[in-house]
Amino acid sequence: MDLVVGRVVKSHGIRGEVVVDVRTDEPEMRFTPNSVLRGRLPRGAGEREFTVTAAREHSGRLLVSLAGVADRDSADALRGTLFLIDSSQVEPSDDPDEFYDHELEGVPVQLVDGSAVGIVESVLHLPGGELLSVRTTDDREVLVPFVREIVPSVSRELIVLDPPEGLLNPDSLDEAP
Repeated sequence: MDLVVGRVVKSHGIRGEVVVDVRTDEPEMRFTPNSVLRGRLPRGAGEREFTVTAAREHSGRLLVSLAGVADRDSADALRGTLFLIDSSQVEPSDDPDEFYDHELEGVPVQLVDGSAVGIVESVLHLPGGELLSVRTTDDREVLVPFVREIVPSVSRELIVLDPPEGLLNPDSLDEAP
C-alpha cells in the first residue's frame, strides 16, 4: 500500500523549485538531498522517480529542488504530484493515540449505541482539518470531521462516532426550510 509523504502544491521562483505540502512526520528523512522519491504524476500521467537535490522549510511547507527540474515550466508541470512510499517502510507508532492513515482504512465504524455505520475508506487532510471518508452499510460515502467531539474513540480495530443530528442521515438534506 502506498503512503503519501508530500504533494506538490505549486512552483516557486524561476529555478524549478516546487512547494511541497508535507504529509509525513519525518520530512528531514524523506526529503533529504540525494533521497529518491517515487512521484505519482497528476492527471493519470503515471509514476516517475525524482532525486532531491535540496530542501528547505518555507512558511510551514518545504521548498524542494529536484534533479532534472530546472525551470518554472518544468516545476509547474509537477503541480499535484504525490510523493509516495510503501507502507512497509513505516514502523507502527507505539503511541496508542497516533495512527497512520493506512492503519485506519478498512476499520469498522459504529455509533456509541453499538449500531454499525460502515468502514473507513480513507482519511482526508484538508485545510479546515481532517475528515474520515466512511462507506456506510447502505453504500453511501459520508465525510465525518475527525474531531474528538464526533469521534470519541479510535483504535486500529474500531472507530466509534457520536455524530450531531443529520450528519449520517441523507434525508436531512431534503428537509431544509
